[in-house]
Amino acid sequence: MKKLTTTFAIGFACLAISLTGCKPAPTADSGAADAHQGEAAHAHPTEGPHHGSLIELGNEEYHAELVHDDAAGTVTIYVLDSAAKAQVPIAATEITINATHDGTPEQFPLAASPDENDPEGQSSRFVSTDKELAAHLDEEGAEPRLVLSINGKSYRGTIHHDHDGEGHHDHDH
Repeated sequence: MKKLTTTFAIGFACLAISLTGCKPAPTADSGAADAHQGEAAHAHPTEGPHHGSLIELGNEEYHAELVHDDAAGTVTIYVLDSAAKAQVPIAATEITINATHDGTPEQFPLAASPDENDPEGQSSRFVSTDKELAAHLDEEGAEPRLVLSINGKSYRGTIHHDHDGEGHHDHDH
């Protein structure tokens, strides 16, 4: 009987923990925050504010937006907030896109190019004029990934480059 009581007590404790989880203590606006979290997972835009492809960073803690401009020969990354709407300046002089070309890993740095609203020493925009990077984004098997650090935390995001969504119709896929 003692074994059954112990098993029941452990089972009850596990049930209580699973029902309460590790949620933070409620605050005055926690209902709005919970509703927003549900929306954020499904209601953020499918493209960024500059009409580029979105890249998820962390558990949607941040996003990045990739804008590929064939005419200018540039690849631009904008660092965005969790809702993928507002630019987030970070303290970095460059960020990196890793891609594989013919089975060989390659790294492509994108230099900070601060927007007019970015504070001194920070940038929310990073640019590359490397034509090889632009070509690799569209290659089969390149598996491009963005690597950057925000407030001391490293983030990696898989790049799903959608050429057609950006009005680029002059490439074969």
